[in-house]
Amino acid sequence: MLDRLDALTIFVAVAEQQSFAEAARQLTRSPASVTRAVAALEERLQTRLFNRTTRSVALTDAGGRYLENCRRLLATYDELEAVNLGEQVQSRGWINVTAPTMFGRLHVLPLVRTFLDEYPQVDIRLLLLDRVVSLVDEGLDLGVRIGQLPDSSLRGIRVGQVRRVICAAPQYIAGRGVPTTPRDLGGHDVVACTAVTPIPDRWSFHGPTGVTSVAVRPRLVVNTTAGAVEAALDGLGFTCIRSYQAEPHVAAGRLQTVLAGYEPPPSPIHIVHPEGRHLSAKVRLFLDHAASGLRGKFGHPSWFGFAKAVDPNRSLVGLYNRRVSRDQRHGRRSVMTDWTRAVALRASEQGVEAFRVTDRLSDSDPELCSNTPV
Repeated sequence: MLDRLDALTIFVAVAEQQSFAEAARQLTRSPASVTRAVAALEERLQTRLFNRTTRSVALTDAGGRYLENCRRLLATYDELEAVNLGEQVQSRGWINVTAPTMFGRLHVLPLVRTFLDEYPQVDIRLLLLDRVVSLVDEGLDLGVRIGQLPDSSLRGIRVGQVRRVICAAPQYIAGRGVPTTPRDLGGHDVVACTAVTPIPDRWSFHGPTGVTSVAVRPRLVVNTTAGAVEAALDGLGFTCIRSYQAEPHVAAGRLQTVLAGYEPPPSPIHIVHPEGRHLSAKVRLFLDHAASGLRGKFGHPSWFGFAKAVDPNRSLVGLYNRRVSRDQRHGRRSVMTDWTRAVALRASEQGVEAFRVTDRLSDSDPELCSNTPV
């Protein structure tokens, strides 16, 4: 076992130095012994790890993947050895993380920055991609995934959820009107994003009769949510995107959401890692840091997003809108009371499609308000 760990140490040194001679000097070994160790490792693995010329040594694709796994294994071994000796383990080395492009830029990158400030000996490689990658094949420690997790060899920690929303620029809505049902979108211009709506001219909604598919007329089809957001901001029409992609612009008044009562159930957010793999101390620290930060933003459902227009006059959205209108008439500021929080959370737990709210509910309703987290 120790011989194999020694071979891995030599391989990592050669990869990092890009030289057999420099690796030998660093390890105080002879160049011949380093060359023999790498050759024996390649023979055992039945694959070439380096491309060698008289002037350079470069990793092959297989070598690059193997390097990340070797670094992780050696770091884990050092950590276990330090723990057994009663030493305090100082987090150091690389953490490899992947996330969707826009979500990663808006919400994961800030968490990475604060983590790096707290742990100066740790470095992070953040891979932002709008496609699912294999954590094992790419040498990644953690991944942020949005949507239902298929059966796989990954373990997931749920940290929140996001909604799918329909939105457009206020200037477009002012000129073309507000759709009151999904079918009204057939008379509007839309910007389709294949990352969210794979079939550009058919959008699905959840209404009183269940799931419905509505024909739309895309004036523009893009493959990234960033492109869809920019087009919507320019007034090209309605687009269908994730709530986190729209929220900064909605808060600034640059976009306006519609058809909230017809949204599908929210999509979960997970942080995943390969099942059965020992997580090093630094990876566990970042996992806890990221999970805490994301739960702070996405762990509590956007309460009005859960209501379904089973009956628009009796749904949570309908009730909320009527109360807002009433408060505006009387010059009062609308607030979300404890019972409305409780209603929303109960709806998310029990299945929003079958959940209804009536005007008989009140702030003192004991069934909804007692022992309900808000």
